[in-house]
Amino acid sequence: MTMETRPISLSRYWPRRYSVVFLSAVAIFICYIDRANISVTILPMAAEYGWDDRTQGFVLSSFFLGYLVTQILGGWLANRYGGKAILALGVIVWSIFTIITPPAAALGLTILYLARIGMGIGEGVAFPSVYNLFGKWVPEEERSRAIGIVFSGIPLGTVFALVASPIIAEAFGWEWVFYLFGATGFIWWIFWDRLVAHSPQSHQRIASFERERIVNSGAAVGEAAATPWRELLTSLPVWAIIVSHFCTNWASYVLLSFLPKYLVEGLGVDFAAVGLFAMLPALVSFLALNFVGVVADRAIARGVPKIRVRKFCQFLAFGGAAAALIAVGGVSSAPVAIAIMCVGNFLGGFAAGGFAVNHLDIAPRHAGVLMGLTNTAGTLPGFIGVLVSGLILQATGGNWAVVFQVAAAICLFGLVFYLLFAKADKLFD
Repeated sequence: MTMETRPISLSRYWPRRYSVVFLSAVAIFICYIDRANISVTILPMAAEYGWDDRTQGFVLSSFFLGYLVTQILGGWLANRYGGKAILALGVIVWSIFTIITPPAAALGLTILYLARIGMGIGEGVAFPSVYNLFGKWVPEEERSRAIGIVFSGIPLGTVFALVASPIIAEAFGWEWVFYLFGATGFIWWIFWDRLVAHSPQSHQRIASFERERIVNSGAAVGEAAATPWRELLTSLPVWAIIVSHFCTNWASYVLLSFLPKYLVEGLGVDFAAVGLFAMLPALVSFLALNFVGVVADRAIARGVPKIRVRKFCQFLAFGGAAAALIAVGGVSSAPVAIAIMCVGNFLGGFAAGGFAVNHLDIAPRHAGVLMGLTNTAGTLPGFIGVLVSGLILQATGGNWAVVFQVAAAICLFGLVFYLLFAKADKLFD
């Protein structure tokens, strides 16, 4: 075998687009490690600095102010400079702010709020950059599974943070949770810089047959034209994704931010065991997202209309999440609550074949900008939902059932809206 044929032979076993998808998923994994760790460390931090529930809510939600700012901007920057460069920049920025969180907290709440906002600014470009890359790299018949793989980095990163953070905090102090997790972003960047390119056309080591397959399978070729903002903002199928993203994230952000607190204060779980109790629902979600991505792609390949697949998947996702949220608020046993969450998370994973991939269906060339637009709406619950939930807990004396019932009602509204207005044809080019 000559040196010239080796890259082509390797590409048959590990196509270059697999590296794009895998390392994008790792970036999201790191993103959620760095985002979720404070859900655990907030408990010893609050004890050390004397924060009440209201202050804890502000600390948790301040991240989303920064995260909100760079969603649409991240999509625009990815279109202009390439998703590879913008995702790398985002990872480095949020990793730096993760590392400086402990000294920021020591300097006072204002400095901590600014550090959390800075971290959110870095993380805000992640999903728009990934969608920009996927619009160029992922063939149409692989999109659901690619989105499933990337989104599975969310529960995997969350569970890793929930399991590892108490261990690190108990052994070395809560500060080291931020120091160690923040360093992983720099390690990721080394591999990202060497293995990923802006597009198949600019990758120097991609095999010609893989490039041709990507180009001939519905991926966007060339740079995107000017973003059709008016058309996007007046399109009901776009609003179906926007509303679904908002409603999905209301439930997920409330759980992400308050699950450790709910387990400890609502169900009496020992702090050191928080990660173990939270691990099962997250692992179920990880498996479901990957399973559903494959099933959805295969269903479409066998001739099931794409829109039918998208709506059925979203029906299961929203319906399952709502039922689980209503049920979990009425139990007092931690094992029962976790079992209900596992069922809800499995059904919630069907979103990988629903709204989550819908951006690439209707606007593959503008998928990064569209993701930035919908994730802007999806970020609002991270601020409003978390803050409202904190206020509900304070006003009701810790009534978790009300928090979960509100989240369930929002999921059901999202379900109705998506079923009425979603489309799966290419609408924007």
